[in-house]
Amino acid sequence: MKVVIIGGVAGGATCAARIRRLDETADITIFERSGFISYANCGLPYYIGGTIKEESALTLQTPKSFFNRFRINVKVNHEAIKIDAQNKRVTVKNLVSGEVFTETYDKLLLATGAKPLIPDFEGINSDKIFTLRTVEDTLNIKKYINTASPKSAVVVGGGFIGIEVAENLSKLGIKVTMVEASNQLLAPFDSDMASFIHAEVRKKGVNLLLNTFVKGFSENNGITVKFKDGTALSADIAVINIGVVPETSLAKDLGLKLGIKGSIVVNDKMETSIPDIYAVGDAVQIQNYVTKADALISLAGPANKQGRIAADNILGGAKRYKGGLGSSVIKVFDITAAATGINEKTAKSMGINYDKVIISPMSHAGYYPGGKIMTLKVLFEKETYKLLGAQIAGYDGVDKRIDVIATAIYAGLKGDELTELDLSYAPPYSSAKDPVNMAGYVIENIKNGVVRQWHLEDMKDLLANDGVTLLDTRTDAEFLQGHIDGFVHIPVDSLRDRLDELDIAKPVYVICQSGLRSYIASRILQGNGFTSFNFAGGYRFYDSVTNDKALNMRSAPCGMDQ
Repeated sequence: MKVVIIGGVAGGATCAARIRRLDETADITIFERSGFISYANCGLPYYIGGTIKEESALTLQTPKSFFNRFRINVKVNHEAIKIDAQNKRVTVKNLVSGEVFTETYDKLLLATGAKPLIPDFEGINSDKIFTLRTVEDTLNIKKYINTASPKSAVVVGGGFIGIEVAENLSKLGIKVTMVEASNQLLAPFDSDMASFIHAEVRKKGVNLLLNTFVKGFSENNGITVKFKDGTALSADIAVINIGVVPETSLAKDLGLKLGIKGSIVVNDKMETSIPDIYAVGDAVQIQNYVTKADALISLAGPANKQGRIAADNILGGAKRYKGGLGSSVIKVFDITAAATGINEKTAKSMGINYDKVIISPMSHAGYYPGGKIMTLKVLFEKETYKLLGAQIAGYDGVDKRIDVIATAIYAGLKGDELTELDLSYAPPYSSAKDPVNMAGYVIENIKNGVVRQWHLEDMKDLLANDGVTLLDTRTDAEFLQGHIDGFVHIPVDSLRDRLDELDIAKPVYVICQSGLRSYIASRILQGNGFTSFNFAGGYRFYDSVTNDKALNMRSAPCGMDQ
């Protein structure tokens, strides 16, 4: 068996190593056009900031180490420029010597990945403008910082890489402005959950410009970013990370069936439309595990899984890839944000009849020192209680909880069945009722009619409705620190004694700091003949979202040139 793999990194290198582990006699060759066969793509921003100190730490394997361990022929700085599927030949160019040659194959794997999306902006070719996708990109940015000592930077794009670049540039003492065309950072999150991310970014001194469109660049002593509204912002360096698109020029020339954004269409065995050609990683279109719709998920985890599955099937196996959840986690300065499954935007766009719960539990037992609040949002289908997705923003334990929920979605658990998960507990790590269990309890209460919810999007109409009572059940001190005009204030512990202050003919919409005390108040009210609704997320959630909206409306580039 002669296997040729085009592209290394996650999918290609994983496939090659798996083939060797299953077949000691296979002839395996990898062609990689960059100078690195397998590298820590997700660690690149942290080398810029100095958290990862050694360049060598970014390189997971070298051609020599890969050959010594697996007897796999690795050709870096070699670009595949043409595929002849009929004769099973690949034309390859040595980018160092210029030599062009052909290589035959029995099975071919395309792991060509994705490339940065770079619009045709005016002035885009300045040597002060960078993208970050490869080790070479990282080294170029690091070299420029070391030699030019920039004092200010503009990061265009608010995705995972953009945030990590902004954080690491800030760590070096560089004044950073982030520019994002949409109304939020991190598209996998809903805008309400993104408010916690925005708050942390601003807290750390990053100037955040949302709903801001870049028009082009011009060069002076540094680089000037021109915006579509006619304003501009000057900085010493710019880094553009506004997304990626599948790198599928070879596949297109070959005539492979293509899908979203020119991605390669594969079946669940990672087979393309031409026999004996497989594809994996950021270049392929896969299925969303929750919705079963076609999707692009550019993450290392799915690429590794796909590479392993392709390897098994290249050798005659029948492994199947069941789709991706898009599970992700990111460090945003001092907080952690994570998501899995689909968000509200996707649910709405697909016409899914969904509901949501939003809670603010502690990361571990409240009596044990050091616990911190996280905000957990879980989406589920209304009729079936099927889990659809989750988002979390907080500190310790965020990654653990998102992984538990991702596993529950994959296993087909219903939202109320989260109550049944037997999760580990010790005071430094969790509570006897883990945050995931707590989300399940809320969903169970909704299912059984124990509680009815109201949400932030209902606020405007309720404030204008004289036929309802709005009730804040926090303490006097909490109420004085901040409250919503139009709410009656009765602390929950005084509620039973003050029920006569409320009109039993009016439904009562209750809020507290996190949602727990307002739930207790709702039960008290319902037990005394009132109709009540509990606010999902609490005042803390309301405050974060509304403050974020206000700041987004007022934000403007600092030091802007008119």
